[in-house]
Amino acid sequence: MEYSKLSDYDYLLPPGLIAQEPLIKRDSSRMMVLDRSNGSIDNSSFHQLPSYLRTGDILVLNNTKVIPARLIGRIIGRASVAELLLLRKQGNGFWIAMVKPGRRLKPGARIDLGLNVEALIEDYAEEGLRVVSFNSEKPFAEMLPKLGKVPLPPYINKEVDDPDLYQTIYAREEGSAAAPTAGFHFTDATFKKLSEIGVETASITLHIGPGTFQPVKADDIRDHVMHKEYFRIDQDTADRLNLARKNGGRIIAVGTTACRVLETVADSNGIIHPAERSTGLYIYPGFKFNAVDVMLTNFHLPRSSLLMLVSALAGHGLIMRAYEKAVAEQYRFFSFGDCMLIL
Repeated sequence: MEYSKLSDYDYLLPPGLIAQEPLIKRDSSRMMVLDRSNGSIDNSSFHQLPSYLRTGDILVLNNTKVIPARLIGRIIGRASVAELLLLRKQGNGFWIAMVKPGRRLKPGARIDLGLNVEALIEDYAEEGLRVVSFNSEKPFAEMLPKLGKVPLPPYINKEVDDPDLYQTIYAREEGSAAAPTAGFHFTDATFKKLSEIGVETASITLHIGPGTFQPVKADDIRDHVMHKEYFRIDQDTADRLNLARKNGGRIIAVGTTACRVLETVADSNGIIHPAERSTGLYIYPGFKFNAVDVMLTNFHLPRSSLLMLVSALAGHGLIMRAYEKAVAEQYRFFSFGDCMLIL
């Protein structure tokens, strides 16, 4: 396979191009447009998105909502600081969480989180994670917003004043440790313009884990293993997507998470099926796309699985040329940055 080396997905990014806060107007970001049919790379703006779409197209949005999943406390009996990052809720009130420091947070360890809430490490889970339960006078779901903080990516160096700035305007289903950032650019005005030209929207849910920020470490990218994430796509949504494509419309994934869900549930004929489970789908060059025709996405970290995904869709050469151009022309990168439309 070509482009199987991790070094094939490296690029030089000046730190000053990493966006540290969102734009005041969400829809005023720049948008780079890649046309796979002729290899062109053009500069545009997100305001112009409707001009690249057409009647019958359907945008697929990930409606997950970031929860205040980052908890800080003190290990009872040690008085040292502990950090929990809640990833997904289990039955019986248990959660799967990342923990720090892992060597001290073994089963039986207790953490005082304040406000009369205590966390108990119940057991080990896969990939170094922990099973955690909570003891509190009031329901833990009621206490979480008071205790937790929205977990920002490690490349954002300051707190966000308003947690809603790290949510899409269509976030509905609570459960993510990170936001589907390609959706940050949308406003009510954007959706109104798209509706006026006959572009529909459909929602799926994929709860994003912190693995989305983790760089690939294997020298041969084929050896990398993706973290599994819960998703749901219902029958009505699947039917609407299949009908849109049957009628000549294009399926447009808003972000890599929507793309992974669609490609997980599509069969080799491009038919999309409803499902509710976890996916560990890993997309890199050589992957055959069955569902996604167009994608809107942000600019991704070097050596990341997300950069490999867009390289699979647009072609490695075109993507790396686009990133070189984005750096030269000082686009804003990562979560709060500008976007790219792959046609």
